[in-house]
Amino acid sequence: MSSGDGTAGALPGRSPAGGAPYPLSEETPDPATDLVGYRGPTACAAAGITYRQLDYWARTGLVEPSVRPAYGSGTQRLYSFRDVVVLKIVKRFLDTGVALQNIRAAVQHLRGRGLRDLERMTLMSDGATVYECSSPDEVVDLLQGGQGIFGIAVGVVWRDVEAALSQLHGERVDTGETLIGNNPTDELARRRRDRAV
Repeated sequence: MSSGDGTAGALPGRSPAGGAPYPLSEETPDPATDLVGYRGPTACAAAGITYRQLDYWARTGLVEPSVRPAYGSGTQRLYSFRDVVVLKIVKRFLDTGVALQNIRAAVQHLRGRGLRDLERMTLMSDGATVYECSSPDEVVDLLQGGQGIFGIAVGVVWRDVEAALSQLHGERVDTGETLIGNNPTDELARRRRDRAV
């Protein structure tokens, strides 16, 4: 964003993905969401990417599988639900021309956010900088800058991925059991109920 004096900077109340660190929420990621993993072809189908993209992004460290990395030939990477959401967000950023350096910073930021934060978050970009907006007022403030801007409502991406994965196969990390038509939020709710008992 231009600050009027020819320098780039963030609007008040926001941090650019390529700039100063984001303030992290007090909520930590819920490990229960990582009890189900998705193999590469499933992650590709849900995120709308090719296997070649998935493989390249994993090898270059852009989006690595958080459940199980590949340990050599014959092993299968296993992606978490959050990983698949991030894959779909990366695809959308690339499709709109955001610089890879800014996408990398945004991916690191997304990995550090709690699940509730992700559902409420909107990522905005002017093509050069990525901003997090967590309220409608922040979105309006950013739009009033007068530059062309686009946004990704992470909650919408979340629901798209959730719907896609409910039609595909998942895999239980602890047992290796194949879950047909797995809805990741159903598994998360079941795990939480089991822990509460």
